[in-house]
Amino acid sequence: MSTPTSPDPDPATTPGLEPGGSVAPGDTPPGESSTSGASDHQPATGSRGANWAAYVIIGVVVAFAVLFFVGYAIGLAD
Repeated sequence: MSTPTSPDPDPATTPGLEPGGSVAPGDTPPGESSTSGASDHQPATGSRGANWAAYVIIGVVVAFAVLFFVGYAIGLAD
């Protein structure tokens, strides 16, 4: 069985490093890319009606949950 090796590169053999581990000025990539916007077409979202239907269903479930817990709390108070 062999001993596992580190997936990190050995700093002694990494090109571009100066003594102490720093890099030379101009050796680093730019802070951000030069392209703007999405490079791939974004999928269309659902229709407004489908979105509102989902909101209504979630609202009804939340309302029933709130009513259930309020009723349970009132039952414990008796």
